[in-house]
Amino acid sequence: MSLLLIVNACSSDGEEQIVLENAPLLQSTNPENNASQVPVGDIAISLVYDQPIVLDNNAKGLLKFTGGIMREIKLDATNTIVVSVNVPAYERTCVLNIPEGVVTGRNGLSASAVTLQFTTCKQSSVDEPIEMVPLVTPSAMPAAQKLFDYLQSVYKTHTLSATMARDGVNGLSGSWNTAGADDVYAWTGKYPAINCFDYLHLAYSPANWIDYNDISAVKNWWENGGIVAAMWHWNVPREEGSSEYTSDASNNDFDPANALKEGTWENKVFVADLTEEANYLKLLQDAGIPVLWRPFHEAAGNIFEYNGGQAWFWWGKGGAEVYKKLWVYMFEFFQKKGINNLIWVWTTQLKDATFYPGDNYVDIIGRDLYGNSATDCGAQYKTIDSEYSEKMVALSECGYSSYTDSRVGMISAQWGNGARWLWFMPWYDSDNAATLHADQAWWQDAMSQPYVLDRDAVKEALK
Repeated sequence: MSLLLIVNACSSDGEEQIVLENAPLLQSTNPENNASQVPVGDIAISLVYDQPIVLDNNAKGLLKFTGGIMREIKLDATNTIVVSVNVPAYERTCVLNIPEGVVTGRNGLSASAVTLQFTTCKQSSVDEPIEMVPLVTPSAMPAAQKLFDYLQSVYKTHTLSATMARDGVNGLSGSWNTAGADDVYAWTGKYPAINCFDYLHLAYSPANWIDYNDISAVKNWWENGGIVAAMWHWNVPREEGSSEYTSDASNNDFDPANALKEGTWENKVFVADLTEEANYLKLLQDAGIPVLWRPFHEAAGNIFEYNGGQAWFWWGKGGAEVYKKLWVYMFEFFQKKGINNLIWVWTTQLKDATFYPGDNYVDIIGRDLYGNSATDCGAQYKTIDSEYSEKMVALSECGYSSYTDSRVGMISAQWGNGARWLWFMPWYDSDNAATLHADQAWWQDAMSQPYVLDRDAVKEALK
């Protein structure tokens, strides 16, 4: 015996009766059944029915998905089901099964069982590597050019994993260690391909707690097959003669424009620090170690985010023209000092093209993202890749945002949304962090992807 349900609905003509006498009928799916070339990573499978439906409360336990991980199932509209899955591998056949009775109409009639099959894309069909170009450093050290050539050869088909050295946590100081990389190994059985060090405490080195003359941690990482990256949170005196140092733009009398003018106290500090830094970089160069060098990062701060916004760091508070002169000054200063082991990485914040030092002074574009969804990461990558089409693009920092109370999207999901970062690097976590920038689950997701390169893969390629 069939069931007849009569529902009253309002219309511009008054009341009318809608008769629902049939079971729900599946009208369309996305991806379509037997689709191929579906991107890897997070996939939202949508199923649209011809009438309002009811979803069994135990649907997630009743549905079956092979080929990946099923994360969530929900009603996205009165007649649409969205099944969120993650598929980490290329050329993988996936099958979604929805048994009869899981979906019913509001009249109580059951929709037929559904079997939906699709296949993820081939790796070679995603993107092609960019054309090989030389480093911007004239007469670059052969090891640096070899590393850069390798990065170009894997760009857009693979991404390199990276960790940031810790500062002031777990009894460590100086951002001159590989403790974060050790954590990743403990969680996943793999070391990241890159470890980033920081000349944060240049003003205090050498000291018994920090001495950049001791390059053993960096050298050990390189000799074990890892790639070396380095930053410089450049701390300067808050005012002339002060023993209090900061990199902040606020509450800081250090004028970046004066840093370029001979005779000023800012210029004396600027040149002295550059000389000391060049000597430390020369130690790495003499040891045969190329460096992914990312100075003067996030120069625009929040200038373009809010009305009346300010730079975060002193090197950005003088504006775009001063900033570019600082960058070129450092580039040329290191050239005069014979430093030729650097691969120069500039960090964009979008809308800040006026801060870009120029193609002749930058090898790689970086982007720092905290709390952004995988969809937004993919969109931002595509924007940067389009704007700086001659350069490779890296996720130079990422992690948790306290402003949005969210962690950056999983690497598998970012990749699935088209973010072909050259590398990705979560920031280090403090001992008292309520939420980690990248926890064990985040790293296990990242290091399980076939396109993510670890230290062993890099070591083999750079022999």
